[in-house]
This record gives sequence, C-alpha cells and structure tokens, in this order.
Amino acid sequence: MDINDVYAFPGSSADRIALVLTTSSPIAGQNASFDPNLLYQLKVDNTGDGVEDLVFQVTFDDGVGAAQKYTVRGPVAPAMVGTKTMLVTTGTTVTGTVGGNAGSATGLQAFAGIRADPFVIDLEQFFNIIPDRRPSTGPLSIQSGPAAGSFRTPGVDFLRPFNTLAIAIELPKASLVTSATADAKFGVWGTISR
Repeated sequence: MDINDVYAFPGSSADRIALVLTTSSPIAGQNASFDPNLLYQLKVDNTGDGVEDLVFQVTFDDGVGAAQKYTVRGPVAPAMVGTKTMLVTTGTTVTGTVGGNAGSATGLQAFAGIRADPFVIDLEQFFNIIPDRRPSTGPLSIQSGPAAGSFRTPGVDFLRPFNTLAIAIELPKASLVTSATADAKFGVWGTISR
C-alpha cells in the first residue's frame, strides 16, 4: 500500500497534463500485479484550500499481470473528502488491461502497469552525506565512495535495475483547473486505501 511518488508533467501537447502515481517499488523483473482490494486515488485541489475538489479513482480486478483489468473513474468530485473514501459512481470511466493504454488521445487516456522506476538516487553517496540514515547491516551499511561533500559525477542510479507499478493519466489541463489563464494552478497528491 506504499506510494513511491506522485508526479505531474506537461502532457503530449501544451494543453494537456499527465499525472502519475507509482507504488510497489523496488520490483526486480517483470512480475507484479496491482492489489484488487485497494483503491488507488489521485486527488486534485484546484481552489487552493488543501482539500480535494476532484479525484481519479483506479481499481483493479483479480487478474494477474497482463490479464489484470483496471478501471479509472474521474476526474469527478469525490463522494467524501479527507481520509474517508467512497467509490464514485458518476463521471468519466475508462477501462483497460494492465500494460496497455486505454481511453482517447484527445480526452482522458490512462495506463497502468510495470515501468522502470523513474526516481533516481545515488543511495550509497546519500548515506555518505547523511550518515544517520545509513542502515545498520548489509552492503549499504559500510561507508565507501568519495567524501561526503557532494554527489558523484556522473551519478550512480541505485534504482536503475528496479521497476515499479505505475498509474498514468493524461487529460486536458482544462479538466483540472477552474481558470483558463495560463498561470492556473492545482495541487495533486495520491492515496491508497482499502
């Protein structure tokens, strides 16, 4: 049920936005499935009050790997806000198969499946810089590498061999913001619940 990261990127064109939630890292190899007993959500605040105004809710069936199906609901006003959750029954719904895209290139488009973990960290050097975070056992417990003053050049991506489960949603930015101005803002965060 851990969330790795939540990202918001410019979409495939200037008027689109991509939202991504990653979970279940590190995965070595290509074998992992989303938990069908969990509700994965991306929440959007477009009024600046720190409360979700819109949600995307993603659920999965009991399949495994590429046989697993997903459903994305949203963006839609949530039935409940805050820590309470209720599955929404209105709004846009897109259904797809894990590992594949669903939806339309001009409306809501979604993907759920395994991807290379996009987070980059030189973990060994991080522990040299901030030694109180170093594990007490294992290969990362031993100080090695350059002095603790900076990261290495070129950097070392400790997570490069690992994958993560990702949920990616791309849609028109106008679907998320309350203003058509170029500087319209929104906040986004993710939750996973039973």
